[in-house]
Amino acid sequence: MHIAASNDISLLVIKFRIRGNLIFLSHAEMLKVFQRACVRAGISVRYSQGFNPRPKLSLPLPRPVGVESDDELLCLQVSRDSCLDPLTSGEPQVVENQLQIKTDLSGQLPEGCELLSVSIAEANTSFQPCSATYILAVRKEYLNEKLKATIKHLLASKSLSVRRQIGVKDSRFKNLDVRDFLKSIELVDRGIIVEYIISSAGSIRVEEVLELLELDTGKLAAPVKRTNVQWQVSES
Repeated sequence: MHIAASNDISLLVIKFRIRGNLIFLSHAEMLKVFQRACVRAGISVRYSQGFNPRPKLSLPLPRPVGVESDDELLCLQVSRDSCLDPLTSGEPQVVENQLQIKTDLSGQLPEGCELLSVSIAEANTSFQPCSATYILAVRKEYLNEKLKATIKHLLASKSLSVRRQIGVKDSRFKNLDVRDFLKSIELVDRGIIVEYIISSAGSIRVEEVLELLELDTGKLAAPVKRTNVQWQVSES
């Protein structure tokens, strides 16, 4: 069996937006959506070796179920050929082919998934999220002094404890201090902008942010939206 060298492989980096009913798909379901769309669009995604080959595509920052997003990232490994290699086809042709990939793949995706850009990186490039920004659209009647006081209290606190479930199949919980992950909370005209840090030590979750703010879905005027993700890009 031929195993391609790293210089025979490219990484397609796709930015996209999620809206509508697709926000209720899980991380695994979103991967399946893109896997099927790539097959129909004729994009040859590389597979892992072994008895149970899997397509080499990933969503480096899983999106919480029920959350809209303007800044999602998909990475997939493909075989490098003349259409993706600027050394053999020239940079203008590569750009044109990236646009063609975007068009072909867009035509196979369901309504609610909009591709924003397609670019090419070296196969050993990795994307590690550093921070994410969310907008919480709060109903007008809850944009009050109580909410302002809650935000002020959270930002002034040296520690913020949340109770997090461990695993999916059991009911064990642990208490976590998430204050270091909460970078900023800003009250604006139509809601709240929250930015939080993502690191190897962990992060805070959307549902935990809502809990700390004493908000539930009934107090929101629209789904929570992820608007921006900061990435650390490196090559191994």
